Order: sequence, then C-alpha cells, then structure tokens
Amino acid sequence: MIRVLIVDDQALIRGGFRVILESEDGIEVVAEAEDGAEAVRLAGTHHPDVVLMDIRMPGTDGIAATRLLATSDDRPRVLILTTFDHDEYLYDAIRAGASGFLLKNVSPSHLVHAVRTVATGDALLDPALTRKLLDEFTRRPAPGARAPERLAELTDRELDVLRLVARGLSNTEIAQELIIGAATVKTHVSNLLAKLDLHDRVQAVVLAYETGLVKPGDS
Repeated sequence: MIRVLIVDDQALIRGGFRVILESEDGIEVVAEAEDGAEAVRLAGTHHPDVVLMDIRMPGTDGIAATRLLATSDDRPRVLILTTFDHDEYLYDAIRAGASGFLLKNVSPSHLVHAVRTVATGDALLDPALTRKLLDEFTRRPAPGARAPERLAELTDRELDVLRLVARGLSNTEIAQELIIGAATVKTHVSNLLAKLDLHDRVQAVVLAYETGLVKPGDS
C-alpha cells in the first residue's frame, strides 16, 4: 500500500487529489496539510511514502518543506504539483530533493502514474518541463564551474553510469550500453548516490550537468 500525504493550501484541491488517489487500488491518503510546516509535522506522524507538495503556500512553502523532508529520517518521496512552470521553481524543487515535478493540469491517470513511479524509487519529470530544466543549465555558470572534485570518489565505471543516467537512460538501457547486467547497474547507481550524498537520480542529473560531466545536447 502506497501511503500519501497531500499538501496544498486550498481544501478543494486537496479533496480532488484525495478522490482521484483513493479510487485506485494500493493507494491510501493518510493525511492532508495546508502548509509546509504542517506537512513536515504530519509526515513525522503518518510516515507517508509519497508527499504531494504544492509550492506556493503561506508560511513554510513547498520548497522549504521538501528540503526538510529530504533530510528527515523517513525521507518520503516528494512529488511537486504546481500551476507554475517557471524555471526557478523547477530547479529549486529538484535541488531541495523532490523526486518528481508535475503541473496541476495533468490528467488523473498521469497523477496516479506519477505517485506509483516515485513510490518505487524512480524519478519523474513532466515532459513539458524537461526542456526548461536543460535550458536552465545553459543559463547558469559554465559547466565545470561547480566543484568537479565532488566526483573524485567515483570509480571510472560509476562515472560512466552517471553520464548515462544524466542522458535519461534507464538501468536496462545502461546495461545494454555498457554490456553489463541490470543488477550491476542498479548497484553502481546506489553506490554513486551514496558517495555523492544524493537523494535520487534527479539530483544525480543536476550534479552531472553542474559539474560539466555532461552538457546540454550531449547524446
């Protein structure tokens, strides 16, 4: 059973999300919060697997709450839902530790799919926002300007895997590319995330671009 906490300052939106999710087998909405501070408190009580998080809320906003949840003992997966598609929100949400980012105009089926996806440990980014994220990298400091020494602990094979993760390849595709087993790829991904102190593959992609390991347009 996937346990979900819904966070939004509008009761109508929270109610709509609850109806959609509770109509699905294997998903349970365990609590609702109207701001980030309440979300952090309720997450500590109800231990959700996934937190649906709005960004703009009074008091503690979704970015700050996501950052707190990403460093908590339970570390639930955070799926950002917002009406805003400005680049700074996307980038900041991922840097804070979000595992997914969707606009609120997604279909109910897409929402359910997103919850199931991040609950399994995968990351998810709305296709409409992927281009914005890559464009954001091109506007920031030149690749390599940010501490490439962070990658020094990685083995050559882990660097190869990180490059392919940043290109958007799945574990199976990486295994085919490197001619190794999918289980071996999974181990490499887990090891590199641990060495770099990253929450998930999305943050790994961010770091790969920031350090210049990959550049927009690489294929």
